[in-house]
Amino acid sequence: MISPLTADNLPAHCEALADLLLDAVDDGASVGFLAGTRREEAVAWRRTLCPSVADGTRLLWTATGPGGRVLGTVALVRESRPNGSHRAEVAKLLVHRDARGAGLGRRLLATAEQAARDTGVTLLLLDTQTGSAAEHLYRSAGWTAFGTVPGHAATPDGVLADTTYYYKQLIA
Repeated sequence: MISPLTADNLPAHCEALADLLLDAVDDGASVGFLAGTRREEAVAWRRTLCPSVADGTRLLWTATGPGGRVLGTVALVRESRPNGSHRAEVAKLLVHRDARGAGLGRRLLATAEQAARDTGVTLLLLDTQTGSAAEHLYRSAGWTAFGTVPGHAATPDGVLADTTYYYKQLIA
């Protein structure tokens, strides 16, 4: 089940979301954190998102499985500057290794895309590590690559990797 998080219920989910983030890092995903990140650091980072969830600039969802276990998440980050109110970024689309291959990532992405449409967003952006499995998902969901930056971000083991940027224009 995919459910939205609010400023009220996000704090109760920070530990599970931190575990999901650490699973991605342990699997080698370049998601902003390095190998050896402590759980406390991941929980603290998740807590820093509360103000943006509260003010509505960040919409956040979790996907839960049996027993309420958090298996996935995605965020939609709205641009706050007036000249960019038509666009948003899809961020931290994560699916636990145990839940991959069953379409959960696609459903999370579709949830963020629909929420964008519902709030008047007509342009979405995202980035991902070049050559990652996520690239197949984005391309098959109609996203268009528009550039690659060499050595943009470090993988969890500290090796610089290329990042590919994508966009998707939404039709209301």
